[in-house]
Amino acid sequence: MSKPVDLGSVKEGSYILIDGEPCRIVEYDKSKPGKHGAAKARVVGIGVFDGVKRSLVSPVSANVEVPLIEKKSGQVVSASGGTVQLMDLETFETFDVPFPTEEELKSKISSGAEVEYWRVMGRTKIMRVKGG
Repeated sequence: MSKPVDLGSVKEGSYILIDGEPCRIVEYDKSKPGKHGAAKARVVGIGVFDGVKRSLVSPVSANVEVPLIEKKSGQVVSASGGTVQLMDLETFETFDVPFPTEEELKSKISSGAEVEYWRVMGRTKIMRVKGG
């Protein structure tokens, strides 16, 4: 799920879709309108799920998609292999999430730990461990 917005209205720290991948904007530059054209924006974003740097150059008036991010709390039921089994703290449903790639998060994940996870574009990622 995403919603369209003007490229001129986004700013650093917000999230947009670049090449169909949700990215956090780390650089945003606007050029002046020239004699024969509209102002252009150059955006550099880092992928939420893969950490890959992506860039986009487009007129400021162009529409871009902003992903709708669901931030939820869950509890780790078990962590084995490459997956973590989480239980949502509101609906009590259980589901599997890939193990986070960040070393700092890996060391804090254990059974019973409370985590914040994001659901973006049908994918899920553990973002942080609460109270640890």
